[in-house]
Amino acid sequence: MDLLLSTFVVLLVVIDPIGLAPLFFALARNQTRAQQRRTAVQSVALAAAMLLIFFFTGDTLLHVLGIGMPAFRIAGGALLFLLAIDMVFARHSGLRSTTTREQKEAATRNGIAVFPLAFPLIAGPGSLTTVLLMASSWSNRLEFLGMLAVLLAVLLLALLSLLASPYLMRLLGETGANVVSRLLGLILAALAVQYILDGVVMSLAGQT
Repeated sequence: MDLLLSTFVVLLVVIDPIGLAPLFFALARNQTRAQQRRTAVQSVALAAAMLLIFFFTGDTLLHVLGIGMPAFRIAGGALLFLLAIDMVFARHSGLRSTTTREQKEAATRNGIAVFPLAFPLIAGPGSLTTVLLMASSWSNRLEFLGMLAVLLAVLLLALLSLLASPYLMRLLGETGANVVSRLLGLILAALAVQYILDGVVMSLAGQT
């Protein structure tokens, strides 16, 4: 249960459904409500497909690449710590946002569901790393099903946040959303450090 709760918190913070609301609201401001709903569903569905692929093949992928679990925990913890810094300072780097050129490319596209919503805003480096860590952490079928349920639950929260973005923006505003993201960033920073420490302990114990 502790593992599932920890995984849920990390994935929730990394995907940050509340933080997605103002980004989606800005990107889809010229769409009708029906188009916004369709875009929200499409983007979450595409992100879910990418994350599920990593979830089901992550352990095999690491094995093929010759990457041990201690090394990946340390690297993943470092990446998530950088993401946490972005969240605490409410800034948008390449980990949680798009570059200037990517934004210009997105502006010329008819649809925004694939880019930048599905990737990199929902299924970005942080969430993909977290899912790979999830895929390598379960030890029995019950934990596997629990982690799958956690992943789907967070994606459902992301979908609800996108669908409710106009109401959330009226309720919180961009400042309120940034405050929530900062608080979640503090939690993520602590969890990221724990991942790094776990990786170091596993390495010293000779685990692979």
